[in-house]
Amino acid sequence: MAAPGRHVGRFMQRNVRFLLCNLEKSLGRRGFGWTPALRQEAAEASKESTESIVIPRKKTWSKEAVLEALASTVSRDPTAYPYQFQDDPYLSPRTSAEFRLFSLSQESGRSAAKYIVNNNPRLFTKDFAEPHIPCLMPETVSLHLEEVSEEALKERIHLRKVTAAVDMYDQLLQAGTAVSMETTHSLLDLICLYCDRDPVQEGGPQTEDTQSGEELKRRTSRIRRASDLLKFTWKENNNAERILNLLPERDTRCYSALIRGMVKHGAYAKAFSMYTDLLNNRLTADVHIFNALISAAPDVREKFNERWDLIAELLNQMNQQKVRPNLLTFNSVLKALRRCGFLAKTQALHVLNEMKALGIAPSLASYDHILAVFYKSASSAQNNTDILQEVMAELAGHSFTCQDPDDVLFFSSAMRICLDIKDIELGYKVQSLVDFEENWRLLGDPYQQSIYYGRFFNLLCMMEHIDVVLKWYKQIIPSLYYPNPQGMRDLLQALDTDSRLDLLPSIWKDIKTLGHDNKPDLVEELLGLMAREKHSPEVQESFAACALDIKSIFDGRSSMEWSVASLSNITTLLLRADKTQQAWEMLQLFKAKNRVPSEGLLNNFLSVCHSHGDPQKAVELVQLSAAFCLPTTWRLAKRALAEFDLTEEQRAILSELETAGESSD
Repeated sequence: MAAPGRHVGRFMQRNVRFLLCNLEKSLGRRGFGWTPALRQEAAEASKESTESIVIPRKKTWSKEAVLEALASTVSRDPTAYPYQFQDDPYLSPRTSAEFRLFSLSQESGRSAAKYIVNNNPRLFTKDFAEPHIPCLMPETVSLHLEEVSEEALKERIHLRKVTAAVDMYDQLLQAGTAVSMETTHSLLDLICLYCDRDPVQEGGPQTEDTQSGEELKRRTSRIRRASDLLKFTWKENNNAERILNLLPERDTRCYSALIRGMVKHGAYAKAFSMYTDLLNNRLTADVHIFNALISAAPDVREKFNERWDLIAELLNQMNQQKVRPNLLTFNSVLKALRRCGFLAKTQALHVLNEMKALGIAPSLASYDHILAVFYKSASSAQNNTDILQEVMAELAGHSFTCQDPDDVLFFSSAMRICLDIKDIELGYKVQSLVDFEENWRLLGDPYQQSIYYGRFFNLLCMMEHIDVVLKWYKQIIPSLYYPNPQGMRDLLQALDTDSRLDLLPSIWKDIKTLGHDNKPDLVEELLGLMAREKHSPEVQESFAACALDIKSIFDGRSSMEWSVASLSNITTLLLRADKTQQAWEMLQLFKAKNRVPSEGLLNNFLSVCHSHGDPQKAVELVQLSAAFCLPTTWRLAKRALAEFDLTEEQRAILSELETAGESSD
């Protein structure tokens, strides 16, 4: 690019006079020439054209620049399934259960492939990817250094072989070989991170040392992954404590590893005891130690004021030791305040102001803790709507990256509050923040994402016009959200509120697609809405087709039992669409399923028989009512005698039924 530009500039500068002279001669032969003013303008123009050529600097593009440019030209397809399933259309999930099953299957396949690749690296030596993708290449998982040396210890630490690393460390000490402090720090970090056990592989067996009892029950209520069950408790005098006691010199880094490990694995009181030991050795703590202790403070104190006093004391010690707090420090304080009862509201805003005074920008987790303090329940949310308004005004138009593990909880919490206070405008502000740049990445895992969009959709169905609800319905389903039965029930209520029941057949198709056609409560609610009022013939025809489809599902599934309401509603829908024969078959199902039809349904059926001029069907209807021993039989017989043109035989049958019914009454 640069070389051709220079040649063009030189060519123009060299030949501009030649062109001007030729033009002047040519124009002169035509009877007019250049005036001095025109000649001056031409000279200035040529000068400007020469000076305007700027050679751009060479730009170095990343290897992913073309892919990024292509990705920026397309947006999310709301009709497509999530991107992770698009490689195999056969495994495109249609329901939330299938989404979970296929996601776990896909992750299991990845784990199996990774296991095979890592354990057979000699079979996967060629790298065809351009640019290079490190995660697709084998990782070193086997030990290569067998001699007793510090390098062998580093290798075991790098491969996260806890037991092997501890054995190698002991062998080095027995051989009289000094281990550097840096390697010792790494070893303590490894032991404390995995609680002195080798990491459990995905799907590995659960050992007897895993949590049990009340702690396991408490965690089980919020467990969504199998790995969450594999939590270990801190054992007394484990290898981390033993190695610390063997060190001739202990520094802050050693204590930091143990204190954080104790807090992580539930040994809160022992962590504070270790902190006291650190102070007795005249050492100063680092910010990671204070962060861990602050998060553990509510677990070592019972009363709310004692918990806050301990947190305040730790903050004062940070100031005395000249340890500058970071974002995680304040987030730990705010998270601990959630367990400090009435003190939380008075102290939370002071903590937030202190963050800003130190120039530390709050993360989404900070605001999530603030919201949790002020919105503990739906009733408290009604009285504190201004807090969320201020938070959203401050966050609007900002892009966020994950700085705290709890950042992914903010959006679902904010939408829960919007749902509690029934504020649709505030809900739109939360959604616009999610849509801004790549903030959607902070919605969390698929479970958290489902919670967020479920609350948003519930709010829409409750507060918005049905046209707006359907617009969002098409945008987020199924690409972002698989509605549960309650979500579909909310949609049915929204259709009922805005009198758009004509859309129920299309919603029924979605219910089947989403796998909720096996939920009797949802199906009965749909039938009840269709049978409640009479509509135009076209709508009634579509309702009848939907009712027959539902009937086929009931007949094909033994797990779904017919109720009186479902039988009555389907029969009513068939009668309104003039499908008398199918409606009569539904009446036979009442007897087969030991269900009793209502008087209103039988009267409606008799009216249809009268409109069709079918006295024989009317007689059979009265006889069916008598077979059910219904007290309304004689009234049906009396009405049939008065309204139908009957034969003598039919009249005799009805007269007998009328007389029998009156005598029994």
